[in-house]
Amino acid sequence: MNAFFEFQFYLFSLIAVASALLFVTRRYPVPAALWLVNVMFALSGLYVMLDAPFVGVIQVLVYAGAIMVVFVFVVMLLNLGKTGITDLRSLAARGGAGLVSLSLLAMLLVMLREPMPRVPTALANDNAVSAIATSLFTDYLVAFELTSVILLVAVVGAVLLAKKRATT
Repeated sequence: MNAFFEFQFYLFSLIAVASALLFVTRRYPVPAALWLVNVMFALSGLYVMLDAPFVGVIQVLVYAGAIMVVFVFVVMLLNLGKTGITDLRSLAARGGAGLVSLSLLAMLLVMLREPMPRVPTALANDNAVSAIATSLFTDYLVAFELTSVILLVAVVGAVLLAKKRATT
């Protein structure tokens, strides 16, 4: 295995774990949601490294996109807390963002010098999408539909809670 591949693996893993820790330690919901989106992007990077680009794209589209938009929409309906950041925390966040940017730039430069070898996996064939779709809409159809109903119930419940709070 290539040293660059290992570096990327450990970097994405470190970003995912650190972002997950920051997600569970945030006091306000909107910064927590943004850290959760960061976790989803790091996991997507790991999936792409494992030669499963479909799963990586779905990770970003479904979780970081749709579900987080619904979550932020519900938070806005409930009007939960402020997202104030002190100057010291803002400086630390900017420093962390700068370090992540520099490491991603370093990876890009190394990648331009030497192409990364592909790692074969079980999902690296042409029928990966059809296999996942067939499994999802046959074996796991009930679970898939129940998940969508649970998300709908959560949004309706948040709207009702926000309505009660506005009337009292």
